[in-house]
Amino acid sequence: MSLRDTLKGTGVALVTPFKENEEIDFEAYGKLIDFVIHGGVEYLVVLGTTGETPTISKAEKIEILQYTYDKVGSTVPIVVGIGGNNTKEVINDIETYPLQHAAAILSASPHYSKPSQEGLFTHYKLLSEAASKPIILYNVPGRTASNIAADTTIRLANECSNIMGIKEASGNMIQCFHILKNRPSEFLVTSGDDHLALSLIAAGMDGVISVAANCFPRDFSEMVRLCLRSEFNSAKGLLFKMLQGFDLLFVENNPAGVKAVLAELGIIENYLRLPLVPLSATHHNKVKEYLESLKIFQAL
Repeated sequence: MSLRDTLKGTGVALVTPFKENEEIDFEAYGKLIDFVIHGGVEYLVVLGTTGETPTISKAEKIEILQYTYDKVGSTVPIVVGIGGNNTKEVINDIETYPLQHAAAILSASPHYSKPSQEGLFTHYKLLSEAASKPIILYNVPGRTASNIAADTTIRLANECSNIMGIKEASGNMIQCFHILKNRPSEFLVTSGDDHLALSLIAAGMDGVISVAANCFPRDFSEMVRLCLRSEFNSAKGLLFKMLQGFDLLFVENNPAGVKAVLAELGIIENYLRLPLVPLSATHHNKVKEYLESLKIFQAL
């Protein structure tokens, strides 16, 4: 089975719950995993930026990975986030992290450095040569300050056999269309934008790696499955139901909005590691109002 088949549908970029003393809250993390799997997501993405990985040590990351493997077993595939703007360090992480149970590596493009397209190509080419697992490119210029152009994505897909997909979060629909038009047949293309998921799946994407699926796994994963079956009118109803929720998740920073929702649902406590802080009281109250309007508490 190709990676495109294995990771079709909804992947959820898991948050990392913390306790008040900033230690990782593994009990809450286990509750979150149960919540999203029971909600119907197709796979988990661990150690992504939604998980606040810039503030998590390597030892903690390995502990999170091992816990996830033990908790999930073979229930759903697990994708592991490993990225950075020091190519040698990323290669070292790829070679030393426990990846035996991972379906793939999700690697965000180098942040801050703003490499050229040739620099991006060479970076990923070296990662692909070092990795024992398939690599999924992650293009998120809003966070990295550089864009992986469509031509570079297609070049990597054609020239690096171990680069098998991309999470596209540029928000550039035209760029997405060019990737979808020119990708190799087994190359996974998944959305990194919850708001645009319906539109991008309609254009041919294979699903979405979602932030919102932490909070609304049942509705979100069903929306994606409806899209993949081209049942867009039904999918649109779920999108519009969740749309205000999407807005609130990203109103200040990610994952402050997600953690506010999950705290209201009683799954985690509302703690982040600096420089991120919890959602402001004004927006947190809007979260409460939105959840009450959904009557989500009665549905759980």
